[in-house]
This record gives sequence, C-alpha cells and structure tokens, in this order.
Amino acid sequence: QVQLVESGGGLVQAGGSLRLSCAASGRTFSNYHMGWFRQAPGKEREIVATMNWSGSSTYYANSVKGRFTISRDNAKNTVYLQVNNLELEDTAVYYCAAARLWSAAITLASGYDYWGQGTQVTVSS
Repeated sequence: QVQLVESGGGLVQAGGSLRLSCAASGRTFSNYHMGWFRQAPGKEREIVATMNWSGSSTYYANSVKGRFTISRDNAKNTVYLQVNNLELEDTAVYYCAAARLWSAAITLASGYDYWGQGTQVTVSS
C-alpha cells in the first residue's frame, strides 16, 4: 500500500501561481511513477502531468504545457506540481497518483494504483 497526501491547493486569482505537493508513505517511493490528475465539476478526471520514477520522462497535457511543471524528490518521498499563470479553466480538485508500471496507460486514470484524497484549486477572476 502507498498512502498519498496532497497539499498546497487554495484560492488564487487568474495569472497567479501555486505549488502543489504530494507526500507518499508506505512503500519505496522511487519504485513508483507519479502523476497529477484533476477533476472539475461535471467533468471526467483528466491527466495533468506525469513523471517516471527517475524523473527522466515526463508528459504534460496540452492545456498545461508551458505553465505547469512536475517534479519529484525521491529523498523526501514527495512529488510536486508547480502551477503558473493559472486560468479559470484550471479550477478543479487536483489528485496525485502512483503507478507501478510505465505503460501505454500512464496518461489514463486506469494506469494508476494508488490515489490521494485531492486538493482543491480555485481560480478567480
């Protein structure tokens, strides 16, 4: 089992920034590939960004490229999501997730084995 706890969400004005964190415990963090997803009201959960265990491979959704940055610190068992230049459409609950396999499903929710409880990001005008 891997336990994931997100933090860092909040209310921010459009154009602002936040740094989301996800602390992992329970199993060897560096064995897992880590992703960030988000879910807005009435919409399906969607991939935001993902990074493999070593940090050598990343993927970003087109909607966040150039604005969001995923990173990880295996010594601290933590994955981060720096979110800059926030837009109203970024309002959602943000979830981190851990995957045992880097597969074709790594951009899908079904590709992940463990999930955090989520942190709310609300962007206001």
